[in-house]
Amino acid sequence: MNQDFSKYKKPIDTIGVKERVSRFQKRSIKNEAKIEGLKMALNMIDLTTLEGKDSKKKVEQLCYKAIHLHDEYPGLPTTAAICVYPNFVGTAKKALGDSGVKVASVATAFPSGQSSLQIKKLDTQMAIDQGADEVDMVISRGEFLSGNYNFVFDEIAEIKSLCVGKARLKVILETGELGTLDNVAFASNIAVAAGADFIKTSTGKIQPAATPEVTLVMLEVIRDNFLKTGQMIAIKPAGGISNAKAALQNLVMVKETLGINWMTNHWFRFGASSLANDVLRQLVKQQTGIYQSKDYFSID
Repeated sequence: MNQDFSKYKKPIDTIGVKERVSRFQKRSIKNEAKIEGLKMALNMIDLTTLEGKDSKKKVEQLCYKAIHLHDEYPGLPTTAAICVYPNFVGTAKKALGDSGVKVASVATAFPSGQSSLQIKKLDTQMAIDQGADEVDMVISRGEFLSGNYNFVFDEIAEIKSLCVGKARLKVILETGELGTLDNVAFASNIAVAAGADFIKTSTGKIQPAATPEVTLVMLEVIRDNFLKTGQMIAIKPAGGISNAKAALQNLVMVKETLGINWMTNHWFRFGASSLANDVLRQLVKQQTGIYQSKDYFSID
């Protein structure tokens, strides 16, 4: 049955979004709060390897890093999750053991989404059968941009039906291909209505990715939905957040837009593996007063 999506089509004040982002980026953070924020950011990272050269050994190494970010610095958290292709979910589950680190798997013909629904469902089921805690699907951007909104909604709902009671569903919008903030908000609303547990900016394969403006628009969709329904939706900006300063600015946006309840890795994630090393550099700098070189920490 065709649905009326017109209620989700609302123009975004781009200038207003830029102004709000600018204000968030000018917030000063005191030293103690900065250290707390940096540790929080580490615990919100999904360490990711999604390359053609991925191997069992590489996944195992990434899992070790997720648990042992920097053993010379006591009291560090683990990362939130590891994100891999479906065929490496079993390897990651075994390597992570009872660490509490989640295993996320991309699915649905990631990153392009160019396949049949049958193949996408098989892809998703494989990840779930292997034990994935979370599934990261991609929407069909071509269908969305062609105005086939029911197609996009139905596809998300089909994948969600496989995940219910088994895995949380992250819906990747690939915002760099959507063109406008209006489209980002519209696609976010469709994803939420179709059952997304998370809305996620990007695959990390397309630029621009998680710009502050895009992230803020998605946060405001989540806020507006919560005010109407009382339903909390999680968010994951992914791609382009590579330094501690940007991570802290994102946390400020989350806290001031959604509130303190979203300030855990159950409700907020970073999809940015390279971010971990820069956050570690900043933490060691706070402790020792010395910046370490970029290759001081393990390469993901």
